[in-house]
Amino acid sequence: MTERIIPLHDARTRLVRASNAEAGAPRDQRGRPLRDLRISVTDRCNFRCTYCMPKEVFDRDYRFLPHAELLSFEEITRVARQFVALGVEKIRLTGGEPLLRKNVEGLVEQLAALRTPTGQLLDLTLTTNGSLLARKAGALAAAGLRRVTVSLDALDDAVFRAMNDVDFPVADVLSGIDAAAAAGLGPIKVNMVVKRGVNDCEIVPMARRFHGSGHILRFIEFMDVGSSNGWRMDDVVPSAEVLERIDRVLPLDGVDAAYRGEVAERWRYRDGGGEIGVIASVTQAFCRDCTRARLSTEGKLYLCLFASVGYDLRALLRGAGTAPADDDVLRASIAQIWRNRSDNYSEVRGASTAGAKKVEMSYIGG
Repeated sequence: MTERIIPLHDARTRLVRASNAEAGAPRDQRGRPLRDLRISVTDRCNFRCTYCMPKEVFDRDYRFLPHAELLSFEEITRVARQFVALGVEKIRLTGGEPLLRKNVEGLVEQLAALRTPTGQLLDLTLTTNGSLLARKAGALAAAGLRRVTVSLDALDDAVFRAMNDVDFPVADVLSGIDAAAAAGLGPIKVNMVVKRGVNDCEIVPMARRFHGSGHILRFIEFMDVGSSNGWRMDDVVPSAEVLERIDRVLPLDGVDAAYRGEVAERWRYRDGGGEIGVIASVTQAFCRDCTRARLSTEGKLYLCLFASVGYDLRALLRGAGTAPADDDVLRASIAQIWRNRSDNYSEVRGASTAGAKKVEMSYIGG
């Protein structure tokens, strides 16, 4: 990895043990609360999507993390518990491809047992490429998963196989979506990353396919995440253009955000056929309301999808020359990191950020 890692264990003795009132609900330098935690459970994926894990980088010789370096399910749950105590209400499991992690439903069961300080259930979700969803949906639902988001970049089989770059058929992903719906993991969100000249011809077919289905289709601008996907602004299809194309055939009306920090801008079909969303991180920055933190598969905490710096929580969990941190120190450390946060990459994106080395999306999830 090229990004910097900030060790925390050396500073532990300087941390003040915060009372519940002091540690609860921290806000960062821009006044943003901590509400969402995305947890990567593996850095591996069985797809090689060109905008995320291109084959020329993630080839046979690429060194993925050995199992001993990954956080155990118990360690993930312990960290998640501290985040929940600090105000997190939503946890999303990501990858890589999270369903590749053996017995991931066991982790779901542990996380589903957590409660907010007021005793509420968490909004526990998972993002997947759908390749293993048909066989896993029932077990995930039984373990306590609430919802799934499925990545699907085209309906045309040739376009989809070219984008996943492992010749995986679109029919199997659609079967996974059907299985998730049957298991009660809805409303299902379907994410389409749009790249000009590659799959933008699929915008309207995708809208037609999921119109009236009860699923929520979301169009995501091709983003400059990481340093290996060859991002160019010319490849971006602005969300405004996406909406214009759809509105011509399926008229749309805007919908208010459901909560502060909601990533997708919501639109509803005028004929009652459901809703879609657009995620416009490139053309319409939403940094000011970002409430998300990201935990990598081996315990590094990142405060932005475009981060170059991670904070080493695994050293606190396991100890590094000292005894492992207790829950009070772990929670206070997380709160301190969040309070110091000022990230706003999408607002300052430009020539000065073009060459910056950033963490890969496959490492911390999208």
